[in-house]
Amino acid sequence: MLWCGVPPDEMKEELGRTISHPNIRGVFTHPFIPCFEVRCRIIHDAIESRTLPASRENGKVIDEHIAPDRRHVSREHLKAWIAKEHPADKPAFLFDEIERKTHAAINADAFRALQVDRDAVLTELEKAKAWRADTNCEMDALRGECNSLRAMVNRANTPSERSERTHLNIIGGLLALMLGKSPAGNPQSVFENQGAIISAMLGHYGGIKGMGCSNLEKIMAEANKTLKDSAISGG
Repeated sequence: MLWCGVPPDEMKEELGRTISHPNIRGVFTHPFIPCFEVRCRIIHDAIESRTLPASRENGKVIDEHIAPDRRHVSREHLKAWIAKEHPADKPAFLFDEIERKTHAAINADAFRALQVDRDAVLTELEKAKAWRADTNCEMDALRGECNSLRAMVNRANTPSERSERTHLNIIGGLLALMLGKSPAGNPQSVFENQGAIISAMLGHYGGIKGMGCSNLEKIMAEANKTLKDSAISGG
């Protein structure tokens, strides 16, 4: 009945409902526990075939016939027999949780050893996760520092408004000189207009970055305006 999963504190009550099987001593039936009769038959068959050691009331195992109502089986022998003959049906009253979950080909000690190895691997995994988290934090900090340095470099390479205005004034002044005339009325360069200057620059430096026609026109226009504004404001 314990093998059928009946709790020990309910054994007495459930045994009171059993009915002795006619013509088969030691085999009982239960109206609500179908496996009870089957288990009775299996145990008696095992005792009679000598695969399950049994004794009489004195507990001494003997290799001779024992009347069904006098058969006694030790916990140790019953556990060993079930583990061998019915490894997929280990009752909780004989086997602990690990033993019930362990495959028949693996004993409890081997299973516990595997659990220790598994726990060690899980510990290492947790350490690896912690290391990855720390590494990610360090990488994020380095990325932040890198972005900060990049911004500093970009600011350093970008001319200030005052510096840019000075450069435009210089360009505007050179353009004015090249396109202007001397006090005697003579041209100060061979260039008749700004377009001629741009054409010459394209001919000599057209392959250099920033020396495109539209960019040159834009810069010269800004230079002329900046020089004019500076002349008016006196700075």
